[in-house]
Formats: sequence, C-alpha cells, structure tokens
Amino acid sequence: MEYIFENTATAFVLKTDSELERAYFLFKMIANEPLVKMGTLMTNFAIKAHLPVEGLIRATVFDHFCGGISEEDCLPVVGKLWEKSVCSVLDYSVEGKEEEATFDQALDKILKILNFVKEKDSIPFAVFKPTGFGRFAIYEKVSAKKSLTTEETQEWERIVERFDKVCKKAHDLGVSLLIDGEESWMQDSADQLVEDMMEKYNKEKTIVFNTLQMYRWDRLDYLKKLHKRSLDKGFKIGLKVVRGAYMEKENDRAKKNGYPSPICASKEETDINFDAAVKYMTANVESISLFCGTHNEASSYKLIEILKNSNIANTDKRVWFGQLYGMSDHISFNLADSGYNVAKYLPFGPVRDVMPYLIRRAEENTSVSGQTSRELSLIKSERKRRKI
Repeated sequence: MEYIFENTATAFVLKTDSELERAYFLFKMIANEPLVKMGTLMTNFAIKAHLPVEGLIRATVFDHFCGGISEEDCLPVVGKLWEKSVCSVLDYSVEGKEEEATFDQALDKILKILNFVKEKDSIPFAVFKPTGFGRFAIYEKVSAKKSLTTEETQEWERIVERFDKVCKKAHDLGVSLLIDGEESWMQDSADQLVEDMMEKYNKEKTIVFNTLQMYRWDRLDYLKKLHKRSLDKGFKIGLKVVRGAYMEKENDRAKKNGYPSPICASKEETDINFDAAVKYMTANVESISLFCGTHNEASSYKLIEILKNSNIANTDKRVWFGQLYGMSDHISFNLADSGYNVAKYLPFGPVRDVMPYLIRRAEENTSVSGQTSRELSLIKSERKRRKI
C-alpha cells in the first residue's frame, strides 16, 4: 500500500507561512497540559468578566479551528477547501444552553443551514446535537424509562417535533443530516428517535445519519441489531463512526454510581471495535452508508484497503472520511488528492458562544496520546521543506 499521509506539501497546501507558524505555536501550547488548564481558566474568567479578548481569540485559536461567526462568514474557508476537493460540514457549535427558546433558535438555525447548503456540492451534510433540541435531563429520563410528568411529556413531544421537522426538511432538500452522539446515559432515547427518523426518511436514499461512539463496547452489537431492523422494515442506515468524546466523564460516572463502565477497557479494544464496525458497514454498503470520522492514520489506511479489496470506488458517495477543521490535514488533503470523499467539520458561531467548544477541543487534544505530537512533527517537516 502507498503511504500517502507523509506528504506535507499536499497536507498544508492551503496554509501560508504565517498560518503554518500559527499552527505550530497553537499545537506547542496544546501539548503543554498545565498551560491548557491555566489558559482555560483565564479564558473563562476573561469572557465572564466581559474583558475585550475576542479579537485575540479570533486571531489565534478561533481562526485555526473554526470557519467563522456565521454561515456566510464560513464561505471563504468552504471555497478554499473545495478547491482541493475537500467538502465542509457546517457545525453550529454553540453549546451548553438549556432553555426552550434556545432550542427553538437552534432548530431555526439548522433549518436555515439546510436551505443555505442545498445544491452546494461543497457542503453535502448538515449536523446537529440532540441536546441542541432539548434538555439533557429529559433525554436521560426517557432513556431510563422513567415516567414523565404531563409537562415533561409535552417537552419530549416538542423534541420529537424538532427532530421530525429538520429531518423532513433535509429529506425534501436531499441534504444528508449527521446527528452527533452524546453521553451513554442519555443516548438510548436519542438513538430510538434517530432510528424512527431513519425509518421514515431513509426509504430511497440515506438522509439521516446517527453516530456510533466505538469506545463503547456495546456499539457493535447495536449496529448489527439496527441493521437487522432496517432490513426488516425496509430503510437504509446512515452512521457516522467515531471513537468517542466523553471517556473520562463516562468512567467517572460509572465508578461513582457503581455500574460497569460502558467504555472499552483499553485503547486497543476501542481500535478493534472501531475497525470491526467499519468492516461490517462496508461489507453491507448496499444498505449502510458510512461517515468514517477519524484522525487515526491506521484506521484510515485500513478503510482504504477495504475499499480497494471490495472494489468500492474511491468516489462512492456511500463512504466518507471526516476530520475536524484545523486538525489532521495530512489525512484530509491527501485522501482528497487521491480521489476519496472527504469532509471537514467546520465549526462556526459567535466567538464567545463557541468558546466552550474550543476549550473542549484543546482539552481533548491534550488528552489524546500522540495526536498533538504527530501534528507538530508534520508541521516541523513542512517548515523544513519550505525552509521557514
């Protein structure tokens, strides 16, 4: 197999020398865990105290990891990525608000995004989080099969209506819709809701995609059961497969509440689980569409090999690779250059509102072994190639 991810000229083709230097600076900072913790505290304080730090944040971490403050603001970035055959997924990354008015605003925003991206080949997907449309606690209660009060029943019905409204809109426009995964103790209710949307709107074409976090040891069995249900009921499955984003929180809660952790015992087991899900889905590509969300080079190479051995074309729209904007450009751009379907998650929103997302991104980079050091190694190689 040709090892394509070492090609830094292709990986960083869109970065100017100054942007490459900024990336080097940011990942050097992220590699220092105490510095990330201190920076998080200082940033949170500055925002709460309404200090004028937005300009500094926008010029550094925001512009590296985000597309802009609005859909229109993202278009120059979308255009640059598209020039190199990399698609975008506009991700409205405002987190942590739990009022009904906010949920209605989030619905309106996703509907607006769907209208905005229709007939744009450069933006083939929209995305939202279940908790963007309803309170975490209500998903948790429904997942636990607890009785709802009259008010809670009405609240849940509004969540279902929001899901249905956005999925119907996506179906009518022919735009695929990724629905992110969240914590295990609220995920069952979200899964059921997304399955119902798949059954309703994925009859002829895969529109609605759920997310499988494969650091959960039960997800491969869930995938197989879902596949059987889809065959019985006559609908197609769309799944974004990722390793997972809430490991420490999941393990801590399991320990505190005295139940077995839903997370695989080791990273090796997670890797095996992830690759097994990808293999299963590509073996059933007639009924399952795959959005492979990974920054892992080994898993990316394995999927390349599977596609080759299965005679699935690089350009087959039932199989996508996905990475986050500002990370793993060596994977994204080299895959796109080789003709594979690639999409970057492009977060956007007002600077202050997106800060929780950016802080989480920095903390995740710090905690993922090897991720930041690999980014730095590649940037160093490209700096040397350019002799900066």
